[in-house]
Amino acid sequence: MDNFLKIISKPDNVAIVIMLLMVIFYTWWAFHQSFENDRRKRQGKPIEGENDKKVEVWHSLVRIEMLVTMVLIVGLIIWSIVLDAPIEELANPTLTPNPAKAPWYFLGLQEMLVYFDPWIAGVVLPGLIIFGLMALPYLDINPKGSGYYTFSERKYSILIYCFGFLILWRFLIAIGVFVRGPGWLWFWPWEEWDHNRIVFQYNVDLTQLIGIQSRSVLGFLLGGLVMLLYFGLGMILPYYYWKKRNSEFLIKLGMTRYIILTILFLTMIGLPIKIILNLTLNIKYIWVTPWFNI
Repeated sequence: MDNFLKIISKPDNVAIVIMLLMVIFYTWWAFHQSFENDRRKRQGKPIEGENDKKVEVWHSLVRIEMLVTMVLIVGLIIWSIVLDAPIEELANPTLTPNPAKAPWYFLGLQEMLVYFDPWIAGVVLPGLIIFGLMALPYLDINPKGSGYYTFSERKYSILIYCFGFLILWRFLIAIGVFVRGPGWLWFWPWEEWDHNRIVFQYNVDLTQLIGIQSRSVLGFLLGGLVMLLYFGLGMILPYYYWKKRNSEFLIKLGMTRYIILTILFLTMIGLPIKIILNLTLNIKYIWVTPWFNI
């Protein structure tokens, strides 16, 4: 554990540790507030934050902001005195650091490069993330839960967002910072980083598991069929399930928003599926084409 303690105490990692702890705390606090409001609603009591009276910006809000600013300034001063700035020597063009890591906010993308080609991990997935965040206000048809904490009224939206934000983003960043060592190999917290460590991993494509070459015509067609079935059935089956039940949700959502929502959701779920396939079956690609690989 000495190596792990050394990693988390590095000046450029202290802020990441604080950020992760704050994310955990405020996530817990938000769920605590949500469950408390749900309990109050079941008991017929008013929901906290729903009918609060307005307060004046001056002096109520400005006073709180001023106190927070003072605390932050004092904290930054103490931080700068106790810890050195994470500034290294001038870059040496003849020496490549090992491990070579991107800035912390890109480590999630660098971790995805282990499982995807650069055009997917560095372009497609970040683009879909940005598009999905911009589309959220237009895809959300639930008017409840606005202005107050609640879980029961927006459970699916909350769980999906938390899965994407905490597991597929913050968790990947934590892996890149604390677990990935020399050669971008996996080192557990209790393991020392060995720069001479070599791990042999024989990756195969999905069609090779059944004896079909992935770059053959049959492998191309079979891989494309797998992708088509994944997105096709992932869109059709929920649609007919909700339509058979005369779901009001499906009627309000509409076909256009349903297609966009399911494509974003299936792409998001495809990320952990591909990671699990790589870690368990050493699958590198599901679909190999002359132009791109997935």
